[in-house]
Amino acid sequence: MAGNFKRLFNFLVLFSFVSVACFVLVLFYSRRSFVVIVSEKHILTLGNKTFSGMVKEQVAKLLERRIKASNKSSEMAPTPSAVSLTLGPCPENPPDLIGPLLVEFDFGRTWEHVRKEVSPLLQKGGRFKPKDCVAKQKVAIIIPFRNRHEHLKHWLYYLHPILKRQLVDYGVYVINQDGEGVFNRAKLMNAGYVEALKEYDYDCFLFSDVDLVPLNDRNLYRCFDNPRHLAIGMDKFNFDLPYKTFFGGVASLYKHQYLKINGFPNTYWGWGGEDDDIYKRIVLRGMQVSRPDLLTGRYRMIKHQRDAHNDPNPKNPDKLFQTHWTMNADGINSLKYTVKNIEKDILYTFITVDIGSPE
Repeated sequence: MAGNFKRLFNFLVLFSFVSVACFVLVLFYSRRSFVVIVSEKHILTLGNKTFSGMVKEQVAKLLERRIKASNKSSEMAPTPSAVSLTLGPCPENPPDLIGPLLVEFDFGRTWEHVRKEVSPLLQKGGRFKPKDCVAKQKVAIIIPFRNRHEHLKHWLYYLHPILKRQLVDYGVYVINQDGEGVFNRAKLMNAGYVEALKEYDYDCFLFSDVDLVPLNDRNLYRCFDNPRHLAIGMDKFNFDLPYKTFFGGVASLYKHQYLKINGFPNTYWGWGGEDDDIYKRIVLRGMQVSRPDLLTGRYRMIKHQRDAHNDPNPKNPDKLFQTHWTMNADGINSLKYTVKNIEKDILYTFITVDIGSPE
């Protein structure tokens, strides 16, 4: 009995050994056949190339295709400089305004200093546009002028920074009367209106004496629903309005308002009267004059002697009684002048005109 169990055990051990040996042989020959098959397959397909070489080549081709696709998409995509951004309108109340200003007329101030301080961001001819928004108005600032270069230097030094902070799309036009004849402020302003429109489609016109600088940058240099009188509180009048119908110094009108009153009179030679005539034209055309409050509308005037050939004209006051008859024929529709020279400076456009002489 014990002998039978021993023989059975030996048989099972032998069988197990033979089975394992067979499995190893099968596995060995199967792997060899697989390698041979794979090797032969790629040898047939790739010639003399090895399997690793083939893999490297395929990876290189894949990378090349991806690089080409990336370059193509980069060429099709617009560059930042080609992207056009639509700017929004400038804010009604510009955020960088200061309010009350300290204005001092330093007569040691040089033109070189003024150019260095205020010319950045300006375009030739005294032009400026806000870069981050679109101004709601295009404002031509017109200065009637003769022999006031010292005053002009101070005006430019203070007004350009103010106008930039106010986000105004503007140009400065200095209208210089040629010769030494009798001065005519209103006629020069009419000529400035015409000349400014030759350069740009302005819709607002602001007329300023060269010797007046605002003391508050919240006194906005723009146009309003009614003709605007800005210089209501000059220091020479103790910062008060000298009389109710006063319209002198600095004023603005929309283009349609200016045309509605036929511009300004051309017949007021010498000092005085033209401002009151303009006020009457506004009222006679059914409009009202708007003003800032007395604190905002304060101005400082550069002290000076009255110019030669700009003495008070005793004939001017009598003309005010005829405004309602003369305004239709005396104004922008009867303006005559000749341009003698135009100078484009970075700070201004200087236009010399011959406006004739009194008849």
